[in-house]
Amino acid sequence: MSRIWAGIDSGKGHHHGIALDADGKTLLSRRIANDEPELLKLIGDVLDLADGREVTWAIDMTGGEPALLLALLVNHGQEILYIPGRLVNRAADGYRGEGKTDARDAYVIADQARMRRDLRPIRPGDEAAVELKLLTGRRADLVEDRTRVVNRLRSSLLSMFPALERALDVTNTGPLRLLTGYQTPAAIRRVGVSRLTTWLANRKVRNARSLAEAVVEAAERQHTAVPGEKTTAKLVHTLAEEVMALNEQVSEMDKLIEGRFREHELADIVLSVPGIGTVLGAEFLAAVGGSLDEFASPDALAAFAGVAPAPRDSGKVSGNLHRPVTYHRRLQRVFYTSALVSVRYDPNSRKF
Repeated sequence: MSRIWAGIDSGKGHHHGIALDADGKTLLSRRIANDEPELLKLIGDVLDLADGREVTWAIDMTGGEPALLLALLVNHGQEILYIPGRLVNRAADGYRGEGKTDARDAYVIADQARMRRDLRPIRPGDEAAVELKLLTGRRADLVEDRTRVVNRLRSSLLSMFPALERALDVTNTGPLRLLTGYQTPAAIRRVGVSRLTTWLANRKVRNARSLAEAVVEAAERQHTAVPGEKTTAKLVHTLAEEVMALNEQVSEMDKLIEGRFREHELADIVLSVPGIGTVLGAEFLAAVGGSLDEFASPDALAAFAGVAPAPRDSGKVSGNLHRPVTYHRRLQRVFYTSALVSVRYDPNSRKF
């Protein structure tokens, strides 16, 4: 049976859709607003053009901007293929003309889907996998925000009070709590070890005495106030509070992720892998769509995650392996991080 190939170049406000017949002839080319009525009209028009023929849709993104379109296509039982943007850009060099337009990109997407047989289908993930993808994505954003604020905090401390920057681990709650009250060498010297220990203990800081002794010792090493000390001290206070707030948000997100992850039917199996906990397990399920049915073998999963080397042989050169170009970045990160963790805590992994 003949088939129609529909390519979608996705965008934030608008998509561009093109439909091709089996010979590559353009049957439809249209710019569509990212709005349900217009998207439904596009789907209906393409199905009308098919007139009983099979329709295969191809798109360059699996979520985000085209999420509504993908949901509508899934609800209509349509076959959808994923063609990575990098592949589209490379393939476009083989087509006539040098201009770049949404219509041209949509044509390349549709035509590549028509000719290739190695594109991965997009299948709807279960509700838990979709939620885990959203939650882990939000957690990653929070961790990146926290890293940026911590770096700013360290930089500010280094410019004002280098000895204190060396003495404190500003990723921990105790040093952060200290910086919300005392930032400058003079202020720390004035309060002294005893009063500072009491101040920290009243705020439930662990090992308050040792922390107080360390910062007072650092304060004794600097008796010079650098220019802009007062302003820098205020910035340090603000940044320390920001890091503490982000720590709380990450902790709350971890609880949400763990609760949703443990409800999934594959949770116990995923947790049995050395080095994988609830957060990495949630990222794993989000990456594979909540199911392993798409992978025919462990090798297929390894290739999808980019942990299986690809050959690069030529002429007399054989056995030359390299890192694959196309793979799931976040899933590879899951395996890489779990390997680092398992080496530390799992005897068998460490021996291997």
